[in-house]
Amino acid sequence: MRIEDYIRDIQDFPKEGIGFKDITPLLNDHEAMVETTKQLLELIGDQKIDRVVGMESRGFFFATLLAEKLGAGFVPVRKPKKLPFDTISEEYSLEYGTDILEMHADAIKPGEKVLIHDDVLATGGTAEAVCKLVEKLGGEIVQVNFLMELSFLHGRKKLAKYDVKSLLTY
Repeated sequence: MRIEDYIRDIQDFPKEGIGFKDITPLLNDHEAMVETTKQLLELIGDQKIDRVVGMESRGFFFATLLAEKLGAGFVPVRKPKKLPFDTISEEYSLEYGTDILEMHADAIKPGEKVLIHDDVLATGGTAEAVCKLVEKLGGEIVQVNFLMELSFLHGRKKLAKYDVKSLLTY
């Protein structure tokens, strides 16, 4: 089974000039989801993971599946004012301006082994901010993995000090 066969290209979404990689066909097919989860687990190997951190919102899909398979807890990272408890935050740069991500202040304990997952590695800004959040809480980042990587945007450069893995590269 080829995972890439379940990802469709949508031109000019969310705005003109953008080629969007739509994973909803992948999510809609049970066998494709199972195979994708299996392949993501293979990237991790036998490393011990205590927490899987997933980014809002498409990172949540496979991060929760990975957490369940790894016997780990799931930690959501969200935009401001979306989490109900005490949070820590990290500002990061976008193409035009900045944004902020938040995580619960008690989500990770010092020394816990952490896997960070998101659907796409583009410029690396979101993933870099999440790495900083995890490190603020004392977590040890074992791997940062992605369903797909848009290599022409060079996001991997921002994550050079981490073990970065992607199933698909465009």
